[in-house]
Amino acid sequence: MRWLASILVNSLVLIVVAGYLESFHLEGIGAAILASFILSILNVIVKPILVVLTLPVTFFTLGLFLFVINAITLYLTQALMGDSFVIESFGTAIFAAIIISILNVLIEMVIIKPLQKKKK
Repeated sequence: MRWLASILVNSLVLIVVAGYLESFHLEGIGAAILASFILSILNVIVKPILVVLTLPVTFFTLGLFLFVINAITLYLTQALMGDSFVIESFGTAIFAAIIISILNVLIEMVIIKPLQKKKK
């Protein structure tokens, strides 16, 4: 259930980012949900491999290289989806990865954690 909620939240975040960045395009809500699903699978399979392979660079950049890894997974997602999800440049992918990370942290702190505390 938590995974499904995460996919829906990430879909909403992708729609928000697409609304603000002209070079980041999504066809619609269905494309956002599919992109979020593919991105979550890539984050489980590909991202750990990339993190291990780039560990020295990540260490020397104090973790900032993780935004590049997130941008790579976004770029892979758009490559798998074709025309329904388009990121025009890698710079846009990095900027979008930063915005997505910030929004996910804010949503976690403001919405999800207070809801979890209410349940206890």
